[in-house]
Amino acid sequence: MERRAVNPWTWQQQFGFVQANEIRQPQRLLVISGQTSLDADANVTAVGDMRGQVEAALDNLETVLQQADMSLANLVRVNFYSTDMDRFLEESHEVLAQRLAGVEYVTTYLGVARLVLPDLLVELEATAVG
Repeated sequence: MERRAVNPWTWQQQFGFVQANEIRQPQRLLVISGQTSLDADANVTAVGDMRGQVEAALDNLETVLQQADMSLANLVRVNFYSTDMDRFLEESHEVLAQRLAGVEYVTTYLGVARLVLPDLLVELEATAVG
């Protein structure tokens, strides 16, 4: 697989994403359902804790990727859905910068009225290639 980031501007670099990913000759494409802070028994973890829910959703995303013999480095798209976008941007920036450092993904940030369960604050939807 060959990946080329397409960035007509530079402002997005401070936010850790790219404007587009050109993928040539991918061997595998993994389309991943939205990942939240649900544990293995479908219980919401970190209730009321935005950063905790982002960390748990990233853990779950990483688990799915590992089951497919991939890693966060294989991500080409991550969309973020949050019931409180101001809190999400403020409280998750550090953890996203650490966990996704060096991953050139495209993204969309979406504020939503609610997620599937009322205690969920954030959901991550992703695509990976290998």
